[in-house]
Amino acid sequence: MTKPVSEIEARHSLGLRVIAIYEVIKTLCLIFVAIVAFGLHKEQNFDHLVYVLEHLSLQDSGGMRWRLVGLLEDMGPSKFMAIGIVALGYAAIFATEGIGLWLRKHWAEWFTVIATGSLIPVEIYEVFHKFNWLKLGALIGNIVIVVYLVRIAMQPHGRKSP
Repeated sequence: MTKPVSEIEARHSLGLRVIAIYEVIKTLCLIFVAIVAFGLHKEQNFDHLVYVLEHLSLQDSGGMRWRLVGLLEDMGPSKFMAIGIVALGYAAIFATEGIGLWLRKHWAEWFTVIATGSLIPVEIYEVFHKFNWLKLGALIGNIVIVVYLVRIAMQPHGRKSP
């Protein structure tokens, strides 16, 4: 027995809304990263962060703080402008996806499939190169999103916007 069209539409609408919210969360996180990166581009802010990290009175059992300090010193403040620009670029892409999906635009489904799907090979490499559970979760989540959106996008779109 087939489900009524309105029930299927409602379920797809909910799925698109959940993905749209996920895209907006990624957008906000990347805007935050960009703001921090642009702030660290200034020499005095960068030096202050390194100083604070070097003088924290916390026990650093895994040496992570010192690896972070070393990474920051290797990068220097000049690379943070590029990091901020890249973060804003990705934020714009994710915002476009999120808004388009929220408005249930057919182009947004394919745009998200292409944008998200194009990063899956890089994510697979990252999972196998330097495994951690967060990377694996992101990879699985993005694969699920791509498969779901391809299924939605390939259906007839005679629907009206809500």
